[in-house]
Amino acid sequence: MNKTTILRRLILAPELLVMPGAYDPLSARVVEQAGFPAIQCSGFGMSVTRLGLPDYGFLSMSDMLAATQPIVDAVAIPVMADGDTGFGNAVNAWYAVRAFERIGCAGVNIEDQQAPKRCGHLDGKTVLPIEEAVAKIRACAQARTDPDFVINARTDALAIGGLEDVVRRGNAYLQAGAAMVFIDGMTDKSLAREAVQRIHGPVAINVVEGGKSPDRFTFAEMQDMGIARVSLPGTLLMAGIHAMQAALSALRRDGQTGSPDVPLASFDTLKRLAGFEQVFALERAYLAGLQERTDA
Repeated sequence: MNKTTILRRLILAPELLVMPGAYDPLSARVVEQAGFPAIQCSGFGMSVTRLGLPDYGFLSMSDMLAATQPIVDAVAIPVMADGDTGFGNAVNAWYAVRAFERIGCAGVNIEDQQAPKRCGHLDGKTVLPIEEAVAKIRACAQARTDPDFVINARTDALAIGGLEDVVRRGNAYLQAGAAMVFIDGMTDKSLAREAVQRIHGPVAINVVEGGKSPDRFTFAEMQDMGIARVSLPGTLLMAGIHAMQAALSALRRDGQTGSPDVPLASFDTLKRLAGFEQVFALERAYLAGLQERTDA
C-alpha cells in the first residue's frame, strides 16, 4: 500500500493519530522505532537545527526539500512535510506540492499565514484573505498526481479572527480539496471540541509544551472530542536540548564521562539508528569475496 494511502487511512480512522515532530533522519528513526505510525516534519526544528534561526520563514522551498528528503529516505512510515505557506502564492504552492510528492512525502502542511510566516504559537501573526487562501489550497489539491496525497490545510486564524473565522476557513479549505484542517495554536479544550463539531471533515491540532496549548490536554481527551490528528513539533527538540545541557553540565562538573545523572543511549543503539546493520550486510554481500581475493 502506498504511504499516501496509509496516511489518509490513519487520518480517517477512529483512533487519534499522534505524529511526533522530526527534524532530521535520526529523530525520524527514533520516532519510527518508538512505534509511532507516521511522522510530522517540524519546520521549527528544521530551521533551528539547519540554520540556527527561528521558525520565521527563513527556510526556502529548496532548503525544506533538502531537509525533508533524508527523513523520507530514513524511515518506512509515512512522512508529512512542512510546506510553510507554500513558499509564495498559489502558483508557488502548486510547485511545492509537486516537489514534496516527488521526493516521497505522504502529505504536506500548507498554511494560510501571510509572509513572513512565524511559529504558530507566537503573537503577531497575520493571515491571507480567505479567497486567496482558498485558491492556494485548491492549487495544492489540483497539483497532486496521487489523489491520496494529503493536503493538510493549516489555519492560524484562531488568534486573529477567532473560532468563527476558523470554522469558515476550515470548511472552505475542505471544499477546495484539503484532506484535513489543521488549527494551529489551539488554546482551549472547549474551542477544540466546538471546532470538531462545526468543521465538516478531519480536524488536526498541535501541542507545543510551553506554547499556547492547553495544559494537560491528554490524547484520550482529544480522541473523545473526535480530533483526527495531533502533532508534537517541539517535543523531541526540547527533550534533546535538555538532555544535551544535562550531559554537558555533568561533564564540566565531574571532569569525566559516565555520570549516573545522565542516562545515555547505548553505542549499539546509536549504531543501529545510524544504519550500520545495512552497511555491514552490504559489505558481506558485495565486498567479502573481493577482500579474500585481495588478501590472497
